[in-house]
This record gives sequence, C-alpha cells and structure tokens, in this order.
Amino acid sequence: MSLLFSPLTFRSVTFRNRLWVSPMCMYSAVDGVPQEWHHTHLAQFASGGAGLIVAEATAVVPEGRISPRDTGLWNDAQRDSWAPIVQAIHDRGAVAGIQLAHAGRKASTWWPWAEQRGSVPVAEGGWTTVAPSAIAFEGFAEPVALVRSGIRAVVTAFEDAARRALDAGFDVLEVHAAHGYLLHEFLSPLSNQRDDEYGGSLENRARLLIEVLDAVRRTAGQNVPVFVRISATDHADGGFTPDEAAQVGAWCTAHGADLVDVSSGGLVAHQRIELGPGYQVPLADTVRQGGRIPTTAVGLITAAEHAEQVLASGAADAIFAGREWLRDPHFGLRAAHELGVDVPWPPQYLRARWR
Repeated sequence: MSLLFSPLTFRSVTFRNRLWVSPMCMYSAVDGVPQEWHHTHLAQFASGGAGLIVAEATAVVPEGRISPRDTGLWNDAQRDSWAPIVQAIHDRGAVAGIQLAHAGRKASTWWPWAEQRGSVPVAEGGWTTVAPSAIAFEGFAEPVALVRSGIRAVVTAFEDAARRALDAGFDVLEVHAAHGYLLHEFLSPLSNQRDDEYGGSLENRARLLIEVLDAVRRTAGQNVPVFVRISATDHADGGFTPDEAAQVGAWCTAHGADLVDVSSGGLVAHQRIELGPGYQVPLADTVRQGGRIPTTAVGLITAAEHAEQVLASGAADAIFAGREWLRDPHFGLRAAHELGVDVPWPPQYLRARWR
C-alpha cells in the first residue's frame, strides 16, 4: 500500500492521490486574464497523474498582483477564461484549486525574466502598493499603510474572488498568507508595526487572515474545501515563528480551514534559509502537531520514495511539489511506476505503464 497514492477526502471533494501541484506563477496573463499558456500548462499535470492542481497566486484586486503579468479574479472576464481551464483539469481526472492572493508591498514588480528588477514605476504600468505598515521590502518602493476602510475592502475582494472562482468551477480555494505577501505581512512583526487591533499581539496580527478566511468560508459553503498557505518561519531574527504558525493554524481550523499548506520565508530579503531535500517538512510537522490540523509539505521533494517517506513519518497529509512537475509534467504517473503502484493511466500513455 502506498500513502502517496491513497485517496484523501475533505468535505465533498476526494483527491485520487496525495501528490499535488503547487501554485506556480507563470507571469503570462494579460490584464489578469489567463491565456492558452495557462490552459496547456495546468491541464498537462492532470494528464500526468496529479491529484490536485492549484492554479497560481491569483490577485483579488488589480493592485494585488505580484507583477502586471499576473492572473486575477477581480472581474467576470477573468472568471470566464478560467472556466475552460478548470474543465480541462476535470476531464483528465484531477481536482482543480486556485490560490487567492494579494501581494501587498511585494506587488507591482517586474516578472523574473524582465531586464529590470524591483518595483515597476507607475509610468511603466506599475502602481502604488499597500501594506500593514509603510515599510518597504528591501529594494522595492515604499508602500502605503492600509487604513481600516482599505482593510475592509481587502476582505470583500477575497470574498468576491472566491465567488468567481466557484463560478468558474474550482473545487478548492486556497488563501495565500505566505511568502511575504499581504496576509503574511500582517502576521509578521517585521512588517507589521501597527498599534491598532491589527497589530501587536499574535491574535491581532492574525486578525486580517481570520477575517479573510471567514469571508471565503462563507462563500464556499459547507462542501468546498478551503486551504491556507502560510510561511511557518521568516528565517530572520524577530520574525514569525513555527510555534506562532501552529497557533495560527489552530485558529484557522476553528474558522473553517481544512488544511494548512506549510511553506516558509519570503518576507524579507535578508532571510537565511538552509536549503536541502524536504527542508520545510519539519515545519509542516510542527504546524500539524501543534495546530491539530492536516498539513501539506512542500520544498525540494523531488522523488517518489522521499514523498512516501514524508507521509509515512506523519509530518504531513499530502505533498505539494513544484519544480519536479515543471521538469516532468507526468511526475504523478512516474512516481506511481517507481513505487510499483497500479493507478489509472490515460489510454494514450498505456504503452509506458510497465516495462
């Protein structure tokens, strides 16, 4: 028996296995609208045996995009362009999820292969960014601190985007509170120096995330799974810690989250991360045990046997992978083959099923 290829159910959704595709930005949208690239990119993972495919960080408002080329769900044209992509994922047997996001002070940046670096000037298609406090990410433009009306607007935007995601057919909604983006910025004392009810104590710093989660859960109803991605540590002195992440995970559970997708870092440029295979697995374990909530592990998990071992250790309930799916869009089928697990293959690929 393989844990990696055993089904997993949250609410009304059953995943055919526990090897999932992590959200990965493609920086290829036009005015927030996903393109043919996104269709081909995401559908191929379903043909390749993924249990869940989570579409990239998708902005709930225009100013929430990481770059001008990011996808969005702030209007109906974007919703309608996502729908055939979701259908293609379903047609190939996988579950479709989307990560709802606001990039905060790390918005309005150049895409990775652009010649420039840092913030995109307003004159070149950029915009003024927002954050919990007027503290810039190193090398980026200074953001404007959100006032209460702006905070309320963020919550409403997540709620509206969740409704559009459901209308497009997505089965799972993930709230992005990691990698130094807006909700993570509120969680960390390194970026949140507010003195109102959204700053100071951990409970206050988590308030916006919980308000967003409440809004998304209301929209999702009782049948749709809602995940939360967090960075369980800032990898920097004085930042957000794994123990705090476990507490936030417990609060998320109490407010309707079904799973915490555990990553790390991204808040500050001076972070210090010791990379290695499965380097974030202990963080998933800390959140899972301390928060008493299902978790996923992600980060340099590139081999089937390693993924199986992570699940067997009890550190996580499922595996998100990124780079290995990019290297091999049929990672799921290959992993099953390597583990000797009999799973359904597309009939077009049956000649490669066994030696």
